[in-house]
Amino acid sequence: MRVATHSGSFHADEVFALAALAVVHGPLDVVRSREDDVLAGADARVDVGLRDDPATGDFDHHQKGGAGGRPNGIRYASFGLVWRHVGVQACGGDAEAAALVDEILVQGVDALDTGQELATPLFEGVKPMTVSDMIAAVNPRWDEPDDDAAMAARFAEATAIADGVLRREISGALATRRAHAVVAAGVTAAADPRIVELDRGVPWHRAIHALAPEALFVIVPKSTGWGVQAVPATLGQFRNRRDLPEAWAGLQAEDLARVSGVADATFCHSARFLAVARTPEGARDLARLALED
Repeated sequence: MRVATHSGSFHADEVFALAALAVVHGPLDVVRSREDDVLAGADARVDVGLRDDPATGDFDHHQKGGAGGRPNGIRYASFGLVWRHVGVQACGGDAEAAALVDEILVQGVDALDTGQELATPLFEGVKPMTVSDMIAAVNPRWDEPDDDAAMAARFAEATAIADGVLRREISGALATRRAHAVVAAGVTAAADPRIVELDRGVPWHRAIHALAPEALFVIVPKSTGWGVQAVPATLGQFRNRRDLPEAWAGLQAEDLARVSGVADATFCHSARFLAVARTPEGARDLARLALED
């Protein structure tokens, strides 16, 4: 598949858009130009051409009025336009996984490319480095060679980065979907909706928030035994729906066993979001005691 994008400095939106097309169509023949005849000779055009029409292979957002936006207000850049078209296919037909990749990766790239800030700095002069910053940093600096050969090498480096990140996020989204099924089984089996026990270690936070509004603690196997983890009140934040007992905070081994009354309790984090016991029975006892606290 021959795909055209603009020449000159490159950005995350077109580099990731090309990566998305490559996931679906295999290795691409990419040309970088702004010449009309070159653009017209390609099977698809990304971030160039002033047109958004998947039927003709056009994925640009620079036309007057842009290319629209999502219900949450984040506008589409070329990555989002391509992902909207091929994302489900790139995720093996799983629309929920495609939506998760859009939320975790695509929307952030689109927002920054269309001039929408996603975060407010708390410290002057300090901001998180995003994947968009990573791609931008591959461009030649002012005092580095920027001839055609140098730009081609830089662009190849950037597309390799984007390809690896995107494929890993797709893999992660599909794994999250598989984890969702594990959590759903645990929620269904729970005798008390406030305590959900899982039979294996999986990323459970998103699924618990979607499936178990009453859940306060999740019991999950860990490398050192069985953990009792507090459910966050909000995804991505540290405040819990309910903390573990204050009297347990920071205690280990015999001290925690004595204070909690659970003989095989081994550890409680000082922030009161995690306690560990050697056995699942011990973890269940800790969770039940935490409900009573």
